[in-house]
Formats: sequence, C-alpha cells, structure tokens
Amino acid sequence: MITLGQVLILAAILFCISVAGIFINRKNVIILLMCIELMLLSVNMNFIAFSHFLHDMAGQIFVFFILTVAAAESAIGLAILVVLFRNRNTINVEELGTLKG
Repeated sequence: MITLGQVLILAAILFCISVAGIFINRKNVIILLMCIELMLLSVNMNFIAFSHFLHDMAGQIFVFFILTVAAAESAIGLAILVVLFRNRNTINVEELGTLKG
C-alpha cells in the first residue's frame, strides 16, 4: 500500500525537477513549457493524493479544472511558438527578447 507521505515525496521530487529545469535551461521555450506542465502535474498529484486519503471528491474535481486550463495554456503556447518560429526562424528565448511592436 502506498502511503500519503510517499506520494507527497514523489510530487515534491517532480516539482523540484521542474523548477531545476526552468532555472538550468532558459534558452529553449519548448523545454520551459514542458517544465511548467510538469509543475502543474505535480500539484495535481498532491490534490489527488489528499483527495484519496481524505475520502473527499473535491480535490479530484478540482484537478479536472486545472487540467483543462493546462491544456488550453499549452495549446496557446505552442501556437505562439509556431508563429514565432515562422517569423524569426528560432525559438531561442534570448533572441525573442528583442521583439518590438
């Protein structure tokens, strides 16, 4: 049987990996988006774990709303990346800082 502490430790490890990925790699936008998604999934894991161990469905319902927002965020982020790549031929974050309207 998996305990609540084990699930929380796994979620904390995933969260730390995503934060480290954001700080280590600041050049590729796709990797930054994946790290943000991993961060959201680790938070969702916490919600599901507490919901399961407290026998309350509110946490699991809240996860569906978070996943919906995360899917919309990733779709919009990838659409912006496609447009930027078509215009600039790069997805390097350092070169995207020179955008002027």
